[in-house]
Amino acid sequence: MQNRINILKTQPEGYKAMLGMEKFIATTKLQPLHKELIKIRASQINGCAYCINMHTKDARKLGETEQRIYLLNAWKETTLYTAEERIILQLTEEITMISNAVSDATYATAAELLGEAYLADVVMMIVTINMWNRIGVFSELQPE
Repeated sequence: MQNRINILKTQPEGYKAMLGMEKFIATTKLQPLHKELIKIRASQINGCAYCINMHTKDARKLGETEQRIYLLNAWKETTLYTAEERIILQLTEEITMISNAVSDATYATAAELLGEAYLADVVMMIVTINMWNRIGVFSELQPE
């Protein structure tokens, strides 16, 4: 596979705007491991090898275990994730596969467990990684 267009070179202002989202995400109160779980799970769903590679490395640097990384695509079948992580992963799946919509049950649980402010930060992280995934998949970016 070859990389397709390079968005940074072809559309530097658009890329710069996307980096603005990353700067915003950095100002939120999202826990670093929550960010990485979102990034990995959305990237798995979207089939973005580049992002899966990057964010599993980043998660390991933050102390995430190999076991939890390996089992992330089967998180519903394990007890390795906290209640907060589980609802974050559920939201990640439902927002990433948006044609199925976010269920009222998922929203209610997320609002209860996370609170409105943290929930909003989670949503912004999910939206941001999906944006990157779409560019990565379209561009056929390859892991380094």
